[in-house]
Amino acid sequence: MQSFIPIVIVVLVVGLGIWLKSRRGKKPIKGKGYGILVPLAVMLVGIPLGLYQLMHIPGKTFHMPAVWELLIAILLGVIFGVVMLTQTEYERREDGLIYPKPNRNLKYILIAIVAIRLLLTQYFKSIDVVEFSVLMMCMGALYVGIWRIGSYIKFTKTVSSHVAQRI
Repeated sequence: MQSFIPIVIVVLVVGLGIWLKSRRGKKPIKGKGYGILVPLAVMLVGIPLGLYQLMHIPGKTFHMPAVWELLIAILLGVIFGVVMLTQTEYERREDGLIYPKPNRNLKYILIAIVAIRLLLTQYFKSIDVVEFSVLMMCMGALYVGIWRIGSYIKFTKTVSSHVAQRI
């Protein structure tokens, strides 16, 4: 019974994320688009706190994962970030506001990323929990960073293309 609890939690979180994303797509992006960068800002606060907690687990010594493991986490993070970025587009509609373009593939990509992370969790059960946590933080920070910074750049290009058309 206990082994199903994490899976149920992950499924609920992914479902909630997809539901929120589908509802958010119907609303324009407000202001200068800084809301696109909010998840990145949260991660910049959360990762140091997480690392601090990992360094102070009673009875466990903190050590970084092997270089090859870090390189694989970095590579996966970059791949996930680029895939997410290619699926993110913005459009200006008749009302003059900028909306995210609807993308049917995005939910499948998010599910695939979560599934790959779950499979990696199963594959790396022999790795120390601290090492695995550091690898997942590294991978997550990279793909969210690439995706959100790239999305913000795409948003600003959409805004600037409209300004250029006015002139």
